[in-house]
Amino acid sequence: MELSYHSLQFTGETASNGVLVRDFTLGELTGAHWSPANSPSVRAPLVLMGHGGGTDSKAPAMAGRADRLVNGCGFHVATLDAPGHGDRPRTAHDEREIALMQRKMATGEPVGEIVVRYNAHLAERAVPEWLATLDALQQLPEIGTEGPVGYYGLNMGTAIGIPLTAVEPRITAAVLGLFWYDDALAETARRITVPIEFALQWDDEHIPRPSGLALFDAFASREKSLHINSGKHKELPRFEADSAARFFARHLTVNGLTE
Repeated sequence: MELSYHSLQFTGETASNGVLVRDFTLGELTGAHWSPANSPSVRAPLVLMGHGGGTDSKAPAMAGRADRLVNGCGFHVATLDAPGHGDRPRTAHDEREIALMQRKMATGEPVGEIVVRYNAHLAERAVPEWLATLDALQQLPEIGTEGPVGYYGLNMGTAIGIPLTAVEPRITAAVLGLFWYDDALAETARRITVPIEFALQWDDEHIPRPSGLALFDAFASREKSLHINSGKHKELPRFEADSAARFFARHLTVNGLTE
């Protein structure tokens, strides 16, 4: 996909709780840029944030995580709607895979195989989109080409974030988690050496513990930490977002934050 900075258009903005949110389009892509409302033009590190399956770039969980990164760290955050999510149309392939997932979940069948397969398909489409979006965002004076970049994505955000981090040297730290082991995905994870923070739920009804642990083990990073909490798949504690903010502050700023 060939997209240029000149096609990045801000289409609207809102400000709340000290955070300025500007919607943008880049060709057919849609997303949002989050920055400090009182100093939106000040240069600061950028965190790319991928959303989970079935949500979008401005879902409540995304807004909450962006708030912590903007207000707590002074960072810029960029979110992007994945293919078939938000206002982006679904393909016939998307519809078939989603319908199959929903049928399996309704009958209590395991969904790991279909989720991994479908998310790998989405990642093939989404990674080039993220690369083009990062190119465009770095043309903004408040971000620039020299500043550090992190990636934050759980669930589907991890399925996209692993191949993205593996091919994009500008990403120097990543928070990931809540996803299944797959041979192909693990092989990609073995190419990642940047610092990693990885979250799992001990009582996840969808992701078997050995599967999640094996994916964490696959990363080649010398610095990686595993955060395991009790609870089911959608019960990740909110304090993990605070931990992610501290992680990025340590790795994307000179002085970091004290624990």
